[in-house]
Amino acid sequence: MIIDSLDNLKKYVAINPLFPKVVEFLKANDLNKMEDGKYEIAGKDLYVNITTTKGKTPDEAVIETHNKMIDIQIPLTATETFGYTQRGALPEVAYNEEKDITKIPNLAAESYVTCQPGMMAIFFPQDGHAPCIAGVPEFKKAIFKVKA
Repeated sequence: MIIDSLDNLKKYVAINPLFPKVVEFLKANDLNKMEDGKYEIAGKDLYVNITTTKGKTPDEAVIETHNKMIDIQIPLTATETFGYTQRGALPEVAYNEEKDITKIPNLAAESYVTCQPGMMAIFFPQDGHAPCIAGVPEFKKAIFKVKA
């Protein structure tokens, strides 16, 4: 997991060969002005979902993991908190291969991190994360999905 300013994403481009394309996309597009939807950048290997989502309490948030994709989550209109638990500490539950997600409901995260607009949280396949914890009824965010 990486928590940092979005301005520093360029410092992480060596982690994954698709990260430079995320940096390019961010330079060319204003995420706040984009309509909700899925935008392909490099086919199924790299895309961004712009979404208006419901803010949740820590008890409502569901821990999830992904096997094939890295998430770069960016809150746009409100502060967002993420629950975090290392994947190895999570119980084994059914994996949805089509959607590349495992959801672990009814389990509190081990720790929490908070991002303001202008920040990002990067979650790798080893990172269990519970997104969308916010003190507002709904907010807009961007989720880049990057092939791991």
